[in-house]
Amino acid sequence: MIKLDRRKNIFYLTLDNEENRWNTTFVRKICEAIDEIEASQGPGALVTTSSNPKFFSNGLDLDWIAKTEGPERDAFLPEFMALMGNIITLSIPSVCAINGHAFGAGFMVALCHDVRLMRKDRGFACANEIEIGMLIPEPELALFKHKLPANVFFETVQLARRWTGPDAASAGIVSEAIDLSDLLPKAIEKAESLAHLGSNRHVYRAMKERLFGMSPSINDVHGAAHLLKNR
Repeated sequence: MIKLDRRKNIFYLTLDNEENRWNTTFVRKICEAIDEIEASQGPGALVTTSSNPKFFSNGLDLDWIAKTEGPERDAFLPEFMALMGNIITLSIPSVCAINGHAFGAGFMVALCHDVRLMRKDRGFACANEIEIGMLIPEPELALFKHKLPANVFFETVQLARRWTGPDAASAGIVSEAIDLSDLLPKAIEKAESLAHLGSNRHVYRAMKERLFGMSPSINDVHGAAHLLKNR
């Protein structure tokens, strides 16, 4: 379902379940991987990608949702959201190599990474909830708002725009659109260049909490000038 490997300072998380659709079992497998990463020490960085060159992650497992009831179904949303929160505040740098379609929850997990690279020649990144009759939950809207420029945010969440790699790069959703053959090597190169920032896990996580946690600095009611003058 997933694979987690470590070579020197780099962790490699590979989504390995066909279209990598999200259900409670998938969430829990990735939670285990994140816990293993967080239990490590010293410099480090994470590279996440998919074993399927067509799909990075095709969103929610709608068939599973339709036929599943009870505690496992009820656990999905809170556990999924908590996982996204843990990835966005991961205590080491994270790089996502989007090598295929990233829809809905797949787009979310990509945005939770610090750096995103995307395949150039095929694949879309899309928040398609409105197309399948779902309201985007507030935590997901907050993620998109914090990670995307304002005009890109509206096109993404309200108009369900399907972003190609080159368009996503131009819009600032990803850092770069890259040929598939170079995508993973570039992601690894970027992770290696950032791994030293993971030496102080406490500071790296704390900075993310100041950006994305409770009462984040970027949402402060006061402007930068006031904060600077009244520190």
